[in-house]
Amino acid sequence: MFIAMNRFKIKPGHEQDFIDIWKNRDSLLASVPGFKNFNLLQGPTTEEYTLFASHATWESRSAFEDWTHSEAFRAAHANAGSRREIYLGPPQLECFEVAL
Repeated sequence: MFIAMNRFKIKPGHEQDFIDIWKNRDSLLASVPGFKNFNLLQGPTTEEYTLFASHATWESRSAFEDWTHSEAFRAAHANAGSRREIYLGPPQLECFEVAL
C-alpha cells in the first residue's frame, strides 16, 4: 500500500474557503485504478497558518504514479492555484510506503 500526502499552509480566516474548494471539486479518484480512499485533514493553527493535509491511499506507488500522468489528474488539478491568496506557499508532497 502507498500513501500520498500534500501539506497545505492556509492563511488564518480562510480555513472554510479551503475546505469548500475540496468539498466542491469534481473528484475523479473513485474511478481511478488502484485508488483506495481519500481524507482531508485539518491540523493545528498558529498565528501564521492552519495546517491541512490531503491523504490519499493507493494500492501501490505505480498506481499513484500512473494517476499523476493521466487525464483524470489533469482534470482534477485544472483549477489548482485559482485561490492563491489563501495559501502560504505551494503544497508539500510527502509519499510513504506502508511498512506494516
